[in-house]
Amino acid sequence: MSKTITATVIPTVDRLRFLPGIFTARLMIQGEGLTYQQATNLSADYKGGLWTFYRLSNGGGYLAPDTDRRFNVSVQGNDYEGEVSADAFGVIVTLFVFGALCWIDNETLREKFTDHYHQLRDFAKDHTEAGAIFRAID
Repeated sequence: MSKTITATVIPTVDRLRFLPGIFTARLMIQGEGLTYQQATNLSADYKGGLWTFYRLSNGGGYLAPDTDRRFNVSVQGNDYEGEVSADAFGVIVTLFVFGALCWIDNETLREKFTDHYHQLRDFAKDHTEAGAIFRAID
């Protein structure tokens, strides 16, 4: 029996410590920028805005738009099209970012981002929109 992975919102005062923990101090600006660019690439509905940062109980984390609205997602690489909540959209976007960072030319960082990818993917398995998340990243 596996333990349910939980997500906890990072308080505003701790946000600047969260990004270096997920992306490293050197790559935190690039990682955050990749997140917003990936959101733009995946949804014409995304027009910017505030994001909520989440720490996972398994050591991972993700970012999600801070809104109640839903996003139409279109993934050209696998022909997925669907509508998801902002939280599921954030999981999808962050998985794409970690997937891209897994190819970085540094073995330690490749392992870090691969671990983060799998930690978030494990969380996504129990997400209420798991089916849409996995179709989007497939």
